[in-house]
Amino acid sequence: MRLGLMIGYAAGKIELPLELVQEADRLGVYAVWAAEAYGSDAVTPLAWLGALTENIKLGTAIMQMPGRTPANAAMTAMTLNQLSGGRFLMGLGLSGPQVVEGWHGESYRRPLTRSREYVEIVRKILRREERLTYDGKLYQIPYQGDDATGLGKPLKSTLHAQPNIPIYLAAIGPKNVELTAEIADGWLPIFFSPGKFASIYGSHVQAGLAKAGKSMDDLDIAPSVSVVVTDKLDIGYNSLRPMLALYIGGMGAKGRNFYYDLAVRYGYETAAADIQELYLSGRRGEAMMKVPAELIDEIALVGPKERIRERLQTWIDSPVTTLNMMIYDIQALRIMIELLA
Repeated sequence: MRLGLMIGYAAGKIELPLELVQEADRLGVYAVWAAEAYGSDAVTPLAWLGALTENIKLGTAIMQMPGRTPANAAMTAMTLNQLSGGRFLMGLGLSGPQVVEGWHGESYRRPLTRSREYVEIVRKILRREERLTYDGKLYQIPYQGDDATGLGKPLKSTLHAQPNIPIYLAAIGPKNVELTAEIADGWLPIFFSPGKFASIYGSHVQAGLAKAGKSMDDLDIAPSVSVVVTDKLDIGYNSLRPMLALYIGGMGAKGRNFYYDLAVRYGYETAAADIQELYLSGRRGEAMMKVPAELIDEIALVGPKERIRERLQTWIDSPVTTLNMMIYDIQALRIMIELLA
């Protein structure tokens, strides 16, 4: 199992952890990943970091598919991949209906169809075997709508691309996980429980792989994992409760919150219901304190070095191939590298 570094997205002001990323680069960490929501984008920070590092891969986790046409995403991938000497990892995701419709002004309809068609178009562009045409349920290239000018014509990228730029998909729902295993090179799950992989995800991953004639060796399972090295366990738990309360309670409406649904599938139905009710009613502090320590221990690594060493074994024994650490200081980074040496 190799290590990656997840730096997330900016809130208020972009402050890239340059020293941390450069140390990760020096120590042989596989990749650094940047995210986006509805503020900073996932690509620009990677371009900046790519110019200031040498070997570390540069991954988007994720570029929001509804916010870019497939061609625009492919152009971005080809450009950054060339500039970085082939270090780009293309992480894509659907986001959720609140962001897609409320921020990007796009419909969230047919999310699985969008993912399949989007990846097919991107791969076609990267291969450059022929001029681009596509006739899908959501995408038609050239555009053929009622308001088309009729002047569009099939084109081929002027930039010569690396045809096999790895494509990762973010997914936590059963159908989306199956699709990811079928069509992607890697999977970017959030709030991943390695101990419950078999019961929650296993059959869906295997079904997707079987459709494509692939094996587990063909899929990089790369979850984001919070790592908090501290001798004070309660402080470690409390440092993660705000994020989990936000996602379980506030990242979506009642009945359409993918993270809430995941907590329920993990067996925390009562806690998830309490968190959501409190969060949506404005009682966010109370919602945070409802996040169970047991849930945090399932999906994160918290505590002193020896406790993390012990709990890390569950991750090592799981099918995870890249552990993308959400970590905030160089000493903790060095500890994780030592523990996996």
